[in-house]
Amino acid sequence: MQVTAMDVYRLLPKSNCGKCNEASCMAFATKLIEKELTLDDCPQLSGDERQELEELLAPAVKEISFGPENRKVTIGGDQVLYRYELTYYNPTALVIDLPDDLPEDEFMGRAEDIQTLSFERTGETLTLDGIALRNKSGSPEKFAEAAERLGGMGYPLLLCSFNPEAMEAALRVVGDQRPIIYAATEENLDEMAELALKYECPVVLFAPGDLEGMKRLSWKLRSMGVADIILDPGTFTGEGIGDTIDNFVMIRRLAVEERDADFRFPILGVPALSRLSGEGDAVEENIREATVAATLMNRYADILILGGTEIWELMPLLTLRQGLYTDPRKPQTVDPGVYEFGEVDEDSPVILTTNFSLTYYTVEGDLKSGDVTAYLLVLDTEGRAVDVSLAGGQLNGPAVADLIKDTGIEERVKNKVLIIPGLVAPASGEIEDDTGWRVLVGPRDSSGIPDFLEKLASE
Repeated sequence: MQVTAMDVYRLLPKSNCGKCNEASCMAFATKLIEKELTLDDCPQLSGDERQELEELLAPAVKEISFGPENRKVTIGGDQVLYRYELTYYNPTALVIDLPDDLPEDEFMGRAEDIQTLSFERTGETLTLDGIALRNKSGSPEKFAEAAERLGGMGYPLLLCSFNPEAMEAALRVVGDQRPIIYAATEENLDEMAELALKYECPVVLFAPGDLEGMKRLSWKLRSMGVADIILDPGTFTGEGIGDTIDNFVMIRRLAVEERDADFRFPILGVPALSRLSGEGDAVEENIREATVAATLMNRYADILILGGTEIWELMPLLTLRQGLYTDPRKPQTVDPGVYEFGEVDEDSPVILTTNFSLTYYTVEGDLKSGDVTAYLLVLDTEGRAVDVSLAGGQLNGPAVADLIKDTGIEERVKNKVLIIPGLVAPASGEIEDDTGWRVLVGPRDSSGIPDFLEKLASE
């Protein structure tokens, strides 16, 4: 059941004192629901009311952090099954498998590649989140040595071994960096729980294909005092992917709808296992792995272990994650105003677009790739794209006139000529009348702007 602002308001002081910098306790309650404020922002809260509010506002899925403090990654924290109901919080962490038996140069080179991989999309730098160090050698000593090398990089880690002896050897050198322990099973549960408590690290509970067994083991871990648990119900690829999806969905439903305490934890998947079939070449393996990863990310995976590091495999996953974890109620935007491209002067053209981030960064990319020198006027359309803002009335003559006035662009150019997107052609007359500028209808797609300006300059 989703908590409402009224549910929260009933437990607040209702004094409307304003010490939280909100107009009323109801406004404060709304901000709490939206996660824009915390209970610490209300100085009058204490005792039973605060504790009851903490329990009420606790997300259905527990938030768990891992990694060094300066590189901390947080997973979980979701409160709904469907993104449109609220939003999803804390993007799926993507970590890359790294076996401990590689030659040192190859090992450190792969680790460096994982740590530095990044690309920019719509103004956001997209990166990976950690390394899953796998005890492939079977040696506790080698596992600890590899962990120590990675520990020097200060990068978030998952330590992957079913052997408590190897796990403790690695924790001795990196336990203070809060790695994830992977994994506790039916056979080693007591030993792994003891390590999780000793080093204060999250632990993965691995119960492949057995949700009843997972519930029993989760209860046992909690009764031992382990609070930070991550659930791995097994990743069955190929023909078993349907069972994997069913298990992921069932766990999340039990957390959100039933508030079952044994399942209110983040879920881990291992798409890297799709490579174990031995069928097909490396390209086919990467495609298969990316497909499994995308499927599980869409079905509530909070952390995924991948094997591939090809940028063409990871870019779609990072892009999908970026889209899934934007707030559907708040379109991504850039600040309205005037932006300069190249060495602008009083003869530079002036181009109009909207502040929807995908639109802006697409236009920006086309202007830069076309080596265009121009002013770009960005209109506040509440994060709507060109065609949508025209239909919705946000892109109109008075709004553009106000933008021209507010930015002072009239004082920076000699000729009052405004180039509008081709999709805005129906409003060209209105914009011209309200602004007093000459309006030229540009191309429908911003990729055509360089050619359009070149042709305009030759006339």
